Amino acid sequence: MNCIRKFTVTTGLAAMMVLSAMAQNNANPNDNTKAGVTTAAGAKLAVLPVFPACLTLSAQRGDPFKGPAVILIKMTPGCKVVWHWHSANESLLMISGKGKIEMKDEATTGGPVAPGDYVFLPGKHAHQFSCAAGCTFFDVTEGAFDIHYIDKDGKEIPPEQALKPAKKPAAKSK
Repeated sequence: MNCIRKFTVTTGLAAMMVLSAMAQNNANPNDNTKAGVTTAAGAKLAVLPVFPACLTLSAQRGDPFKGPAVILIKMTPGCKVVWHWHSANESLLMISGKGKIEMKDEATTGGPVAPGDYVFLPGKHAHQFSCAAGCTFFDVTEGAFDIHYIDKDGKEIPPEQALKPAKKPAAKSK
């Protein structure tokens, strides 16, 4: 268990450093007094170890690990972020692509999302997101960003367990 804890802490620290550096490199990310434009073409996207490699992101405004922020996220087709929750509320605004949002204990579970769609996710509300066709969206967090992966029973699991590739069924012998 200590190895898992050390890995999680190390991974979290690395993710914080990368997103903080990305936020500092974008136009006026932490200054609420100046106007600014950050172009999608100029966004410095990065892979973080707490997410699948098929997801890249860039802090557009704010420092996601210190407080509210706007994060640009891109996912490749077939990419999936399995069941998890965040401490803070978050809002997703789809820009392009087609995805599927699933929320525990909600009538809207399994809903498709497309460009222009808005999704509100309350803090500590379990959900998962999969991308069917090249998804680009904004994630607006109302507080410091974190991610807590959970298993099928709702128990928290470490990122390396959540991000393990799914086992393929054994081939049947004839």
